[in-house]
Amino acid sequence: MLGQFAMHSPAPGRDILHLEGLEVRFGDIQVLHNVSLTLQYGELRFLVGPPGAGKSTLLHVISGKVKPSQGRALFKDAIDLTKQQEAQIVQLGIGRKSQTPSAFSTLTVFENLALSLKQQRGLLSALWTKMTSEQRDRLHRMLALIGLQSKAKERAGSLSHAEMQWLEIGMLLMQEPELLLLDEPTAGMTESEADRTGELLHAINAEQTILVAERDIAFVRRFAGTVTVLREGKLLREGAVHELLNDDKAAEMFLGRKAERGA
Repeated sequence: MLGQFAMHSPAPGRDILHLEGLEVRFGDIQVLHNVSLTLQYGELRFLVGPPGAGKSTLLHVISGKVKPSQGRALFKDAIDLTKQQEAQIVQLGIGRKSQTPSAFSTLTVFENLALSLKQQRGLLSALWTKMTSEQRDRLHRMLALIGLQSKAKERAGSLSHAEMQWLEIGMLLMQEPELLLLDEPTAGMTESEADRTGELLHAINAEQTILVAERDIAFVRRFAGTVTVLREGKLLREGAVHELLNDDKAAEMFLGRKAERGA
């Protein structure tokens, strides 16, 4: 389905992101310690760890919100993101959904998606310029993908918490990013809503590279394939989720406490 949205097809076996020796300090506090990882085209990677592990900070570095004191973040082999500004990084093809809502609550769901069309520039042009039939079709397909067809004419401010998260993911996808960064997308959701979110991520991942920061261990168990474990700003381990969760030490590092096997 996502091929209809003119997204960039993944190139399996190639690196889309390479982080090398990243360190971040806020005053006397070091938040990231020599973090290195590689993400390939077409991956759905989960970045996991307890609160304060450095997950959000790492996404901040990739998206340009935070500049590291040391290290590089190479996008598509050649572009060092640490030397780019946030707006430039968006233009390069990296979309970031933070924990802070970004949708316009007084606009409808459809209007928020229209505002996010890659071709549009500015609120007035998005809402008052006549859409082509192709653009309108894209919007309706996106509504179907995120499960909000019946809410298209409702104001975003009337949506439930989970529906707002799905709308914001749809808004990012309308920008056609090559790499999607999501920061705890299931926070505040019920288990069934989190499951719908996991299914959405897998549908998107058919043609999208995704990096998800998450600390809901149940969600990670159900939907992760490969995980990178952070703790206290250090990269602890990487590997298949079922292997790490069957390792008592690694499971403890996920949660910051002892975890029961199979819980």
